Amino acid sequence: MLQWDSLLSATRYAHPAVRDPNRSEFHRDYDRIVFSTAFRRLGRKTQVHPFSVNDHVHSRLTHSIEVSSVGRSLAITVFHRIKQHLPKSLNEYHFGMILQSACLAHDIGNPPFGHAGEAAIREWFRKNRKSDPLKDLSDKEMKDFENFDGNAQGYRILSKLEYHFLDGGMRLTYATIGSMLKYPRLAAYGTPTSIFSTEADLYRETANVLGLPEIENGHWVRHPMSYLLEAADDICYSILDVEDAIELGILNFAEVRPMFIYLCGDEVNVDKEFEENGQNFRDFLSSIRGLAIQNLIDDVAQVFVDHYDEIMSGNLKKSLIDLSKSEVMEGIRIAKRIGRERIYPDRRKTELEVGSYTTLSTVLDAFISGVYEFRLYGKNSYRADRIVRLIGQAKIGQSVSSAEAYHQVLDFVSGMTDNYAIYLARQIGGLVNTL
Repeated sequence: MLQWDSLLSATRYAHPAVRDPNRSEFHRDYDRIVFSTAFRRLGRKTQVHPFSVNDHVHSRLTHSIEVSSVGRSLAITVFHRIKQHLPKSLNEYHFGMILQSACLAHDIGNPPFGHAGEAAIREWFRKNRKSDPLKDLSDKEMKDFENFDGNAQGYRILSKLEYHFLDGGMRLTYATIGSMLKYPRLAAYGTPTSIFSTEADLYRETANVLGLPEIENGHWVRHPMSYLLEAADDICYSILDVEDAIELGILNFAEVRPMFIYLCGDEVNVDKEFEENGQNFRDFLSSIRGLAIQNLIDDVAQVFVDHYDEIMSGNLKKSLIDLSKSEVMEGIRIAKRIGRERIYPDRRKTELEVGSYTTLSTVLDAFISGVYEFRLYGKNSYRADRIVRLIGQAKIGQSVSSAEAYHQVLDFVSGMTDNYAIYLARQIGGLVNTL
């Protein structure tokens, strides 16, 4: 059985804990994430709808903040239902802050253009597998790129890149790191994944401290709090993707009415609430969103308790959302179906995603080939030298492997905002056209 004493470890990457009477170690995690440049850039990264001119549509930043809020409330609710199993020194606010911090960081590694950006990166590497820059990479190394995942890139940012480069990164607590990894398995297992081979040893150390067994080579038991993070994420994107679609005129009230009837239950007359808010969907949502989310939090917390033994033995295979049989969760299932059938296939969204493929292909063509040339010819290649300078990593030359050099390219590319990726692709295209 997993043990909470080790699962909630406040030990930090590459740095001893510093006792602060004003902030817990987990509050320090939260602050470090908030003030990071990687988190700040989420403000100009797509959640679902690229380049929306509607200011009310979510970005990755607003989505992450909302998930962290729901995650905190969910963790506190769970704390009071399982506190007999938890260390006596831990209070509900510390427990809530661990999940709040993990939720805040859960999308920090997502590339520009959302999931379309992830797919574009994977496809580029699969198409160029036999090219000169990639032909000497091992199968294990290629899996990192062919199965690129924002969650794994996020782990790389937190543990290596941000603040202390290659020296612990943000130096977050092991508890927060463990909670943040939704899929603690190497990219070799496919997507979704939370760990590239370059961070395998680092996570192995983390898992040992947390007491998370390795099921098989490169695949670990999930941290119990990652189930709660997953649920908080599902709750937010399911409801708020619908909210964004209403804002953009993709859906109307009649299409989402059944969803809100399930989410609110008997406590709210959804039709009456809509009429009293002047049939203004934004005002309607503000009046009932809190109740809907609270109902979902209570439901998920109970599912966690009901499956507590499976979770703590490392045997639970399904998500808490999928395990729920309640009527309130039917609202989330309706929301997900609406997303699949109406929101994600939206024509304008699809057109922009096709453009994102071209944008990222242009950037990767230039930067991967540039780094390859730099490693062959050094500063004798003017173009390659400038590309490496733009990336800004001094260790991208012969001192690291080809795989690590290309990971550093993806550190740069996946860190781009939507706007900067398009700007850079245009600049690259312009330079090519003038030659």
